[in-house]
Amino acid sequence: MNNGGLLVAGTTSDAGKSVVTAGICRWLVRQGVKVAPFKAQNMSLNSFVTRDGAEIGRAQAMQAQACRVEPTALMNPVLLKPGGERSSQVVLLGKPVGELSARGYHGGRQQKLLGTVLDCLAELRGTYDAVICEGAGSPAEINLRRTDIVNMGIARNAGLPVLVVGDIDRGGVFASFFGTVALLSPEDQELVAGFLVNKFRGDVSLLEPGLGMLHGLTGRHTYGVLPFRHGLGIDEEDGMGVPPRERSRAGGSGSLRETVAESDAAPPVGEDVLRVAVCAIPLMSNFTDVDALAAEPGVVVRFVDRPEELADADLVVVPGTRGTVRALEWLHERGLAGALRRRAAEQRPVLGVCGGFQILGEHIEDDVESRRGRVDGLGVLPVRVRFAREKTLARPVGEALGERVEGYEIHHGVAEVTGGEAFLDGCRAGQTWGTHWHGSLESDGFRRAFLREVAAAAGRRFVPAPDTSFAALREERLDRLGDLIEQHADTDALWRLIESGAPQGLPFIPPGAPA
Repeated sequence: MNNGGLLVAGTTSDAGKSVVTAGICRWLVRQGVKVAPFKAQNMSLNSFVTRDGAEIGRAQAMQAQACRVEPTALMNPVLLKPGGERSSQVVLLGKPVGELSARGYHGGRQQKLLGTVLDCLAELRGTYDAVICEGAGSPAEINLRRTDIVNMGIARNAGLPVLVVGDIDRGGVFASFFGTVALLSPEDQELVAGFLVNKFRGDVSLLEPGLGMLHGLTGRHTYGVLPFRHGLGIDEEDGMGVPPRERSRAGGSGSLRETVAESDAAPPVGEDVLRVAVCAIPLMSNFTDVDALAAEPGVVVRFVDRPEELADADLVVVPGTRGTVRALEWLHERGLAGALRRRAAEQRPVLGVCGGFQILGEHIEDDVESRRGRVDGLGVLPVRVRFAREKTLARPVGEALGERVEGYEIHHGVAEVTGGEAFLDGCRAGQTWGTHWHGSLESDGFRRAFLREVAAAAGRRFVPAPDTSFAALREERLDRLGDLIEQHADTDALWRLIESGAPQGLPFIPPGAPA
């Protein structure tokens, strides 16, 4: 296979594009294929820092792990980080280049990025045997097709065959498949090779008549029916649109929370469980930081938005956010600010990560993100924060609680620590901890040491499991995704598609795209 490629599109957002892409990547690499992931444009607050200091979507970083390669900025050249309902920070080739409204971006800037996107894809295709690309939303967004650089825009320019994924668990999958094709132009339709059904429950034989009818209507093959499985997601792209009460260990489509929900029957190692409450602040970023906590037997993680929900928590986490000042206001509006101050005064554990760390400090000087100037923080950590125009992007390594720690930093805020005990790049005051480091809890030894401290402060007879490996859990997840593709997809047909492109002579389905 030389320079093979495929675009995984979806009938909707959250149809399963990210997990299918990761599964195909893991299946290919197990066949000895040198493969890389690619997503031209990603909108996400859940990002990652590569070893050379570039910021990309976490989904592409995890897909790179599925490929067993180091993630690079080439794999996600455009990242949009929402700062509200109408504007986003544009990150190009791993570096922020400014803020744009949705109208400004789709009005011209997006199309200008097409050349950069195609260059990145060409470089990957020149290096790897195959590149598995992920689309965004639906390829049939007729209002956005003119400026599209992530779905049919990239497929047409790069000559990529397209596989359309549909989530049958939501219902209406046949109409979604047919309608997706029928709203594309003849030139775009020529590249849509077929379909992949995701999250099917029940007897596949009952679905087969419908698949036959779909083939008759569209002339296109269904490349597989993937069964519904709990806990098969990878790091989610975003959590902005999910209500706080649904962002729980048992909810959402990705991250390790689903896997842990399946293992609830396993007893904790010690006599007690440990309860972790995560404040579901606005514009929450890198909420996957708590997945490593949820991976521990006996640790119960939930997202909360009311002060009374902190009462029985042994640890409260204030996570990162793209809107630190807005999140601080929200905490006051919800009554959570006072509850956090009381916890700190009572020496009950609180952990602030990145934006959460900044919120816990004395004050914030922000002329960059919110442009609100000086704003008082919660005042529970001896820290003063000033927002710099240059974003810090780093992959630090250090030590805390006698254990080696690795993490990554993505922030404009510069912290001046004026007291307390040193904790990574932040500080600790009593049982309140703060750091800019994302991902620190993925370091197994440090996570266990931290949980022992929390349990002791909370008076819980909780004991961390001595053998939980977060990295091994991720690898197991990726292997399960690869198994799904190998066992439930037509891999011979998929291989031909990646190697040779879309079949010739696919019929046009009217009416096509509007003029």
